[in-house]
Amino acid sequence: MISFGSDVRVFVATQPIDFRKGVHGLVALVAEGLAGKPYSGDVFVFRSKRSDCLKLLVFDGSGLVLATKWLEDGDFAWPPVREGTMRVTGAQLAMLIEGLSEWSRVVPKVTKRPTKVV
Repeated sequence: MISFGSDVRVFVATQPIDFRKGVHGLVALVAEGLAGKPYSGDVFVFRSKRSDCLKLLVFDGSGLVLATKWLEDGDFAWPPVREGTMRVTGAQLAMLIEGLSEWSRVVPKVTKRPTKVV
């Protein structure tokens, strides 16, 4: 299982991409097509035209990591196709990668911060 900390920013590209794209093609897509910053440490998730494949792109501080996952059986539960990206949490990303359809219904817990120091 791949997991990320609660502070990671994850962006899911909602439109399918040409899955022949490699690292350089996805970096260009993030920078130009999605107005993102590919070297920021944010995680970018891409879907194929078929709903059984995904790609992750992330800069880990020393280089770019590109991971691909195909489901042997079933499909990923993708958001509706539209322009741009959808922001999700690290927990939602882990559920998406596992192929769980409920990932989009998970709501992050709101953390209250103290208002004054004692």
